[in-house]
Amino acid sequence: MSEEQRRQLQQQLWKIADSLRGKMHADEFRDYMLGFIFYKYLSEKIQRFANTILEEDGLQFTRLDENKTDDKEIIEAVKEATVKELGYFLKPAEVFHAIALKGISKSDTGSNFIIPDLIRIFKNIEQSTQGTESADDFNNLFEDLDLTSSKLGNSEKAKNELIAKILSHLDQIDFQLQDVNADVLGDAYEYLIGEFASGAGKKAGEFYTPQPVSTLLAKLVTCQNKKIKNVYDPTCGSGSLLLRVKREAAQDHAIKIVGQELNRTTHNLARMNMILHDVHYADFDLRQEDTLEHPQHRDQRFDAIVANPPFSAHWSANPLFMSDDRFSIYGRLAPSTKADLAFVQHMIYHLADDGVMACVLPHGVLFRGAAEGHIRQTIIEQLNCLDAVIGLPANIFYGTSIPTCVLVFKKCRKNPDDILFIDASQHFEKVKTQNKLLPEHIANIITAYINRTNTPKYSQVAPLADIKANDYNLNIPRYVDTFETETAIDLNAIAAQLAGLEQASKSTDATIAAFCLELGIKPPF
Repeated sequence: MSEEQRRQLQQQLWKIADSLRGKMHADEFRDYMLGFIFYKYLSEKIQRFANTILEEDGLQFTRLDENKTDDKEIIEAVKEATVKELGYFLKPAEVFHAIALKGISKSDTGSNFIIPDLIRIFKNIEQSTQGTESADDFNNLFEDLDLTSSKLGNSEKAKNELIAKILSHLDQIDFQLQDVNADVLGDAYEYLIGEFASGAGKKAGEFYTPQPVSTLLAKLVTCQNKKIKNVYDPTCGSGSLLLRVKREAAQDHAIKIVGQELNRTTHNLARMNMILHDVHYADFDLRQEDTLEHPQHRDQRFDAIVANPPFSAHWSANPLFMSDDRFSIYGRLAPSTKADLAFVQHMIYHLADDGVMACVLPHGVLFRGAAEGHIRQTIIEQLNCLDAVIGLPANIFYGTSIPTCVLVFKKCRKNPDDILFIDASQHFEKVKTQNKLLPEHIANIITAYINRTNTPKYSQVAPLADIKANDYNLNIPRYVDTFETETAIDLNAIAAQLAGLEQASKSTDATIAAFCLELGIKPPF
C-alpha cells in the first residue's frame, strides 16, 4: 500500500468520523466507528472463506437463501467449517454489504430500518461461537455499540439515518482483504485508534501507545532474538503494542499473544484489534481484570514483555501482597499512590529466564526514595536484571507532557557488571503540539543498545560500582554528561574591540562637529 493510498484511506475514514463529531465525545464515537469497521471486516472475511469452500460447486455465499431447503443445508455445512476455522459465523443475509444497501434503500414502509437487524446480527455473531474455543474471544464483543443511544439522534428515524450513512460510506471503501501481504484494514483501525486517542485528552494514554514508542519497545525486545514464542503486556490497552512486537518478530512461526486490561471497553477494542490483524483466535489470550490485584496468567513465563502502564496509578498495596511471589522477595511494596514499580515487579516475575522486557515509566521511578528506592536497589543489587535505562523526549504521549523513560530488563544478562544509559531526550521532531520519534531516532537508540557504546552526550555504560556509589539513583544526567561547554571568551580581544569602537566614536564626533561649524550651529556635544 503506497503512502498516497494510505493518505486517501485515512481521509475517507476521518470524513466518516466527522459525521459523528459534535454529537458525542471522541471516546464514544470511537466505539461506533471501530465497531462498524470490525463488522465490515468479519463480513468480508467470512465471504472470502465461504466462497473458497463453494467455488467447486460454482456457488457464491451471499447468493444463498436460507429460506430454500437446499441452500439452508449448504449454509449449515459452511457454518460448521467457518466456525472451526474463523471462530464465528454470519448468515448471507447478515453480511455488512446487505445491511448497508438496505439502510440506504428508499422506503415509505420502514423496511430500510436496520437498527433491529444490527442488534440481532451482533448477538448472533457472539452466539455462533458458544461452546467453541473462540467463545471467550467473541463474548460481549459488541456490548459498547449501543445503537439505541440518544447520542445518535433524537428520534429512531434520525438514529437509523445516521447509522445507515456511516455503513454506506464504509461499504464503499476497499480494504483489500484479497491482498495477503497488505494489512490495510488493520492499519486503518490503528490509525483511527491513534487519531481518537489524540483527541481524547488525558485518558488517551490509558488505551493507546503512540506508534513510534510501540516500535521502539518492540525492537528492544526482539533485536537480539526474533524467534520469540510468546509476548505479554499486563496493561495491553487496545493491543497495538502487542501487535507491533508480532510484526518485529520472525514471521516463520506462530507467536502466542497474551495480555490483560482493566478497562472493559478497551479490552473489547484489543480483541477486535487482534482479529482485524488476522491473529487467529487460538493465538491470543486477552483477559479483562485488574493486573496487580487479580493477575490472570500467574503460572506463565514470557520470552518478551512490553508495557506502557498508567503513570503513577493507585493500587491497594495490601500488606497481604507481601506473601505474593511477585512482591515477597523485595521486602517492600510500591506506594499505594504510585504503582509504577509494582507493575515492574509483576513483569519481572513473569519474565522467562532468557526473555527481554521493556516498559515505559515516568522518570520518578529512577530516583524516588523510601519503598521505591528499596525496590530499585533490590532489582539492581540482588536480581541484577536491569539492562538499560533510556530517556525519551517530553511530550510524546497523549494527555501528558512529562518526559518518560524506557527500562529494559533481562534475567540472564551478558553484561552483568554494568548498566547502559541512553539520553535520547533531545532527539525528536516537533509535529504540531506533540514531539515525535522518527525512524532514525529509533534506529540510533537500538544501535546504541545493541553495541553498548560510550557516545559523548548520548550513551554511557555505567559500572554497578558507580551506581552503588550514587545510592542506586538512576537519574540519567548522573551517568550521561549532557552539559554543553560554553565558548571561551577572549577578554583581551574584547578589550581591543572596545578600544577600537571608542576610537571610531571619537572620529565620528569630530566629523559631526565639522559639519555643524560649516552650518553655523553649535555641535551637540
